[in-house]
Amino acid sequence: MIIIYAKFYSLEAAKQERIINAALKEFAGNGYNKASTNEIVKEAEISKGSLFSYFNNKKELYLFMLDYVAKVIEQIYAEVDWNEADFFARVQQLGTVKYRIYKKYPHAFNFLKTLAHEDAAEVKPTINKLKKELVSNGLERGYQNIDWTKFREDLDREKMIKIINWTMLSFAEENMNKVDSIEDVGREVIRESDEYFALLKRCFYKKGEQ
Repeated sequence: MIIIYAKFYSLEAAKQERIINAALKEFAGNGYNKASTNEIVKEAEISKGSLFSYFNNKKELYLFMLDYVAKVIEQIYAEVDWNEADFFARVQQLGTVKYRIYKKYPHAFNFLKTLAHEDAAEVKPTINKLKKELVSNGLERGYQNIDWTKFREDLDREKMIKIINWTMLSFAEENMNKVDSIEDVGREVIRESDEYFALLKRCFYKKGEQ
């Protein structure tokens, strides 16, 4: 059954954002079973009656959040130039887009992280389906059109990619809360990320490709 949520989408954008961020924050912080709709309405500055006029119950709200974060991921994919063949340039693009979306919905990525450990029976089947789709789509799109000939042949490609991803994910998490706007990223954060990319290129690219 497809639920349209017409009443929710009729709200002004700012109010929608407050409700979304409040729900993402509460579910990310406490998990499905312990999440409190009282805390969500308090954070969103709406009444409980209003919340349940938009969503019939907590499960429906949670499932809406799952669908919402899937669309956030699609926004990231839509803004990336998949014709860029240089692996590091591709990762830089992804990072820039993620920064921008993170600042708009700061709890979306925290919510995504919790899905790996969420075991509430009411929502587990939907979570498993979403995780499978995200992994499949991410792998298919993330590495398409990459020029692998630039990488050193004497090192295991899978291990190189893991090291690069671990490094940049840790860097991103470290810097997320320091950024107020995407314009601010352009100064210190991008300079530092470029230094990491240069170092990683020296480690993993062939000479002449760095």
